[in-house]
Amino acid sequence: MITVRLPDGSPLELADGASVGDVAGAVGSGLAKAALFGKVNGTAVDLTAAVEDGAAVEIITKKSPEALEALRHSTAHVMAAAVKKLYGSGVRFAIGPAIDSGFYYDFDVEEPFTPEALEKIEEEMSNIISEAIPFERSELDRAAAIDRMKEAGQGYKVELLEDITDDRVSFYRLGDFVDLCRGPHIPDSSKVGAFKLTSVAGSYWRGDSSRKMLQRIYGTAFFSKKDLDSYLHLLEEAAKRDHRRLGRELDLFSFHEEGPGFPFFHPKGVVVLNEIVDYWRKVHRREGYLETRTPILLREELWHQSGHWDHYKDNMYFTEIDDQGYAVKPMNCPGNMLIYKSGQHSYREFPLRMGELGLVHRHELSGVLHGLLRVRSFTQDDAHIFCLPEQLETEVAHVIDLCFEIYGRFGLDDVHIELSTRPDDSIGTDEQWALATKALENALASRNIDYGVQPGEGAFYGPKIDFHITDCLNRSWQCGTIQADFAMPERFDLEYIGEDGRRHRPVMIHRVVLGSLERFLGVLIEHYGGAFPFWLSPVQAVIIPVSDTVLDYARQVEGEIRAAGFRVELDNRSETVGNKIRQAEISKVPYMLVVGKREADNHTVSVREHSKGDTGPAAVAEVIEKFRREISQEA
Repeated sequence: MITVRLPDGSPLELADGASVGDVAGAVGSGLAKAALFGKVNGTAVDLTAAVEDGAAVEIITKKSPEALEALRHSTAHVMAAAVKKLYGSGVRFAIGPAIDSGFYYDFDVEEPFTPEALEKIEEEMSNIISEAIPFERSELDRAAAIDRMKEAGQGYKVELLEDITDDRVSFYRLGDFVDLCRGPHIPDSSKVGAFKLTSVAGSYWRGDSSRKMLQRIYGTAFFSKKDLDSYLHLLEEAAKRDHRRLGRELDLFSFHEEGPGFPFFHPKGVVVLNEIVDYWRKVHRREGYLETRTPILLREELWHQSGHWDHYKDNMYFTEIDDQGYAVKPMNCPGNMLIYKSGQHSYREFPLRMGELGLVHRHELSGVLHGLLRVRSFTQDDAHIFCLPEQLETEVAHVIDLCFEIYGRFGLDDVHIELSTRPDDSIGTDEQWALATKALENALASRNIDYGVQPGEGAFYGPKIDFHITDCLNRSWQCGTIQADFAMPERFDLEYIGEDGRRHRPVMIHRVVLGSLERFLGVLIEHYGGAFPFWLSPVQAVIIPVSDTVLDYARQVEGEIRAAGFRVELDNRSETVGNKIRQAEISKVPYMLVVGKREADNHTVSVREHSKGDTGPAAVAEVIEKFRREISQEA
């Protein structure tokens, strides 16, 4: 007999050779039926895995947070099995992981998958699910596994196996489909709940544009149809709010073949960006930030000195000037360190807060470009804070407060925070990393903030705090970051004169709040569905004359509202009033001010609000005051 420990600490006796599934059965028939996989001493395993005497065993059901990932990974195998059955032995299989939104699998096939093909694959997946085919795990020596995959003509699996250092590897069989996989998986295909294949995209093998383009099928899966339907509804809403479509419809920005990945902002888009920047500047001036501007091109050796060369050179652009190598900056920090070095500094200046709205360029593969959300040139709302070591914790807490204030201005109040610690590839001493990490932890604690930890995901020069904002569709976007850095001031030999009259090394904080302004605008477009709040709207009001006879009065109203500081347009096209109102609604203009003879005689306008309709007549002065109140309420 063996004894295992359950999550509540209670012991459970079982026969020798018992499995995780036997543990579930011994606890109760209900748990045995609901069991999907288990954890033995914290390691996820299949229900068929054996347990040893003294092991801590936990049974995972669909109520467990980890269950959805296993379901989706298993559904990816079901999809791959369906593809094999439909397309035969000519299919070459790459990888098929679970992801946050569902799962995908990369295939090497002769003909691209079509929407009709996805329907057939879904039908075959339903057949496989109905057959309750078990997921069967087996192990092989790595060398034998390579021979097996070579014999099967699965070159991508061979390449994966050649990169694995373990002596033995595991496979999972689902009917006729066998895949290299660590697992765990759900017991059988019937446990797959509600699923949907959502799209097909091209994907280079291992993200390398010099390798073959594969066909990637995306899908999602949930334990209930209700959850799936809710998710698909969010997808429909996301499609309606796609910033690329709304950007065209609202005349905000465009992309062109002459500059792929480089956004072109139209006048209305520039208005929105300028409003964001004006607000950013107002808050940062209040908080004592000094604005800087650094060149786009800097000599190549600077990037060696900063360490960016070793970590970012594959994403940088280069050129030559007078036979000297130059790089287009992917980040703003080295330039600001040169500004710091241009003069002598005293401890009395600290904290010295320098902010830059700096245009940076990064080479992104064409396959990952995605509207404003993934571009090759963007503006970072950077700041670099130079401070005394004893000021670090307070300054980080100050930046945390600033981030929450700025996100709140845009109605983004649901914020999740993560602390990322030292990566394997880093610069700086153990002592510096320990001090920096502790300062970030203490700053978060001082604000009573719950946060997650991402081990090894810090910047190469220091630990960081990342801010993830949640939009109206419950999607998470990483925007702000705070990075504590002892190492780079040392690399650039930055100094200040201390209270003791000696030279000392400052501590540096790298931080952004919005991140990329372009990406942040894309997020806002989708969050608002293009219907910006009044203060951000590129056109805040449109004046609609009912006939040419009142054009002079319409121009008078336009002038009064513009003189009051609001963005207003006059629609004097030869169109019906109904068409003009319809166009203003499509353009998501907050207010439509209709004027006819009665309004001209009374110096009034007939007010319509976007998506609300007619709200009645009002004097022009009243409308202006209403606009002022709305701006004040949104501030």
